[in-house]
Amino acid sequence: RAAADISPVPVAAYQVSGEYSMIAAAGEKGWIDLPTVVLESLAGIRRAGADIVLTYWAVDVARWLS
Repeated sequence: RAAADISPVPVAAYQVSGEYSMIAAAGEKGWIDLPTVVLESLAGIRRAGADIVLTYWAVDVARWLS
């Protein structure tokens, strides 16, 4: 959050492939509700101060939110 508070330009963040893989595997095994966890993960990135979020989940999130 500190970087976003002092940055004169938008702050971008991305969800790394390892995080994507862990969430995807847990969803496949039925351990989590995949859409809920993905959306919370992305919301956490926004709460941390990111103005722009890059994610492997972009197409899925667009479908879930439509």
